[in-house]
Amino acid sequence: MNNFSFQNPTRLIMGKGTIARLSEEIPAGKKVMITFGGGSVKKNGVYDQVKAALKDYQTVEFWGIEPNPAIETLRKAIALGKEENVDFLLAVGGGSVIDGTKLISAGLLYEGDAWELVQKGSATHTVPLATVLTLPATGSEMNNGAVISCRETQEKYPFYAHFPMFSILDPEVTFSLPPYQIACGMADTFVHVMEQYLTKTGESRVMDRWAEGILQTLVEIAPQIHENKNDYQLMADFMMCATMGLNGFIALGVTEDWSTHMIGHEITALTGLTHGHTLAIVLPGTMWVLREPKKSKLLQLGARVFGITSGTEEERIEKTIQRTEAFFRSLGLTTRLHEENIGTTVIEEIEKRFNERQVHFGEDGLVDGKTAKEILERVR
Repeated sequence: MNNFSFQNPTRLIMGKGTIARLSEEIPAGKKVMITFGGGSVKKNGVYDQVKAALKDYQTVEFWGIEPNPAIETLRKAIALGKEENVDFLLAVGGGSVIDGTKLISAGLLYEGDAWELVQKGSATHTVPLATVLTLPATGSEMNNGAVISCRETQEKYPFYAHFPMFSILDPEVTFSLPPYQIACGMADTFVHVMEQYLTKTGESRVMDRWAEGILQTLVEIAPQIHENKNDYQLMADFMMCATMGLNGFIALGVTEDWSTHMIGHEITALTGLTHGHTLAIVLPGTMWVLREPKKSKLLQLGARVFGITSGTEEERIEKTIQRTEAFFRSLGLTTRLHEENIGTTVIEEIEKRFNERQVHFGEDGLVDGKTAKEILERVR
């Protein structure tokens, strides 16, 4: 096990009716800016619950944080927050709203353009924030990361600020989610775990088993959720998988990858394809191209998560990759670039960007522009 130092300060508040606890968790006297995406929270009752809980607070609302939150939108939110002198932020939505609000929290205390903070990669001086999660996927409700886009330049970069003070997770608010959003959220969660698991063997039995437990749970509950997405226990398990998949716990002392995510970010930036969907396309290609350096872990994944124990090592690895892709397709997601009308122009642009930045992603630094192109050609 590698050395590590770990602290997660986010209070997780889980269960039915917990949105009402906002008034107990947000300090009295705060002027709260509530950030939203589209109007779905007004249709499913979340908006009314939030407003009722905050009836004794001064509140300002900002609407319109889009999927893959764009700096162009977040600049408007920062300007509004400064004008209104808000001193607390509440993100109500999925990962994109929460990610965007993390940049807002830093931008409110920054004199320059917030895109400079994104390019820098982090900020330490922020306004406190909390979340009400409505779409399980990114784990942003219990980590300090975000991913911010720029429409003008078609760029998308990770950004790190402070953890939310607390996050409220009520599984009932997920019942109205469209099937595609659930599918992308499950794919995102699955690949988050894989990026921390599918690296090196023998680093931590505890983290391996923890990660495998999340993966097994996702594989088990996915078809049941497809049949009944209004099952409280199933959606509670899904929410916990997403949160635990990227709150730092399963990364303790182990080597991480993240090359699939970095390639996926570029696909989203260039085409607008939903983040979780890009990962469902890219991961099987990553597994195949890097099957030799990842050989031991692929065999372990196949045996422990998919029950693949017979055949030669090569056959077992191929079956494991096939089962992974089949899982994504069972969610209703495509797993080939051509199925989304993405061709060689995008592949070549990603190779060019990786080469220009001289990147070397993955646990062994093997994913440069050339390897990224090979991965994408494999799933073209």
